[in-house]
Amino acid sequence: MGNILAVSGVAHGLYAGADRLFGRTRGGLAMASVLSCGGFSAVCGSSLATAATMSKVAMPSMRKFGYDDRLATGSIAAGGTLGILIPPSVILIIYGLLTETNISKLFIAGIIPGILGVILYLAAVKLAVWHNPALAPEVTQSPPMSRTDVIGVFAVLGLFVFIMVGIYGGIFTPTEAAGMGAGASIVIALALRSMALADFFDAAFDSIRATAMIFAVIIGAEIFTNFINFAGLPDGLSSFVMNNDLPVWAVMMGIMVIYLILGCVLESLSMILLTVPVFYPLMYELPFTNPALLDPENALIWFAIVVVVATEISLITPPVGMNVFVLKAVLRDVELSTIFKGVFPFWLADIVRLGLLLSVPALSLWLIGQM
Repeated sequence: MGNILAVSGVAHGLYAGADRLFGRTRGGLAMASVLSCGGFSAVCGSSLATAATMSKVAMPSMRKFGYDDRLATGSIAAGGTLGILIPPSVILIIYGLLTETNISKLFIAGIIPGILGVILYLAAVKLAVWHNPALAPEVTQSPPMSRTDVIGVFAVLGLFVFIMVGIYGGIFTPTEAAGMGAGASIVIALALRSMALADFFDAAFDSIRATAMIFAVIIGAEIFTNFINFAGLPDGLSSFVMNNDLPVWAVMMGIMVIYLILGCVLESLSMILLTVPVFYPLMYELPFTNPALLDPENALIWFAIVVVVATEISLITPPVGMNVFVLKAVLRDVELSTIFKGVFPFWLADIVRLGLLLSVPALSLWLIGQM
């Protein structure tokens, strides 16, 4: 689904629609980049694909209007990280498989934190431009939206609602939703008349490669999980925490610090596979006092969201910020240091979001309770 949409042209529609909202505000094109990244990731599910696709759409426009490369690339690289949290999310699916957690509930739990991420990123743009107005000029007029752009916006919104309602309404499983979404994305691409036959085959082969990689990852994860269980590592960690009477907040802060450090040297998927089998059994043992976390399933879902947000941070954390390197591969004339400088305000916004999600579990769990 994501690969089809990447070549269908809907990204142009999303960017044009977001530009109509923010185009007359200083820094508006960077804000439009963040918003369109969030919208595209909602039907793509991949941070790397979101960053690569939106860089081709948003960067030319921001350069045309004189945006500083730091703000332009930072907004795209950071906006792309939303792809692993806003459902459908490959990382959440793998977490669900590793921990046997309900994937539908994981998807629902990711919606509000994803929206919160968009809001904080928009605030980061405003603060960056307020602090240094030279980063972005005033834009007095936005280009009109074409018919194709309008169709693209409504197509993405409709596809997201279709998938989420179908999954949570019990109409189809998450696996079946992937097939339904892929079929719907082909219909959208045909309606927009923006996909050639060669594009379709390219998207199909990319999907085959990604699927093969994911299956290999799952097989490796099962082997690794069994190994650490036989070695007694999760039980040993639980015993250490319980015997030393460590407070919940100290344990969670320690885990998050580990994720932030690992994010400097590991790719996000590798980090999930190496750490989740070790840490998730703790969610059954920790003496949570927050009423929302007394149910072990809720604790696992909440832990999934904070882990994914920590993983998002790793995607823009030097020296191994995968989104930054993807952007560098697409924008060869931009220095790597320029992109890392540009993502710093968004990195701070992510730290704030992580703190809010740790402090207020209801941000992740409230929507599940309303379903």
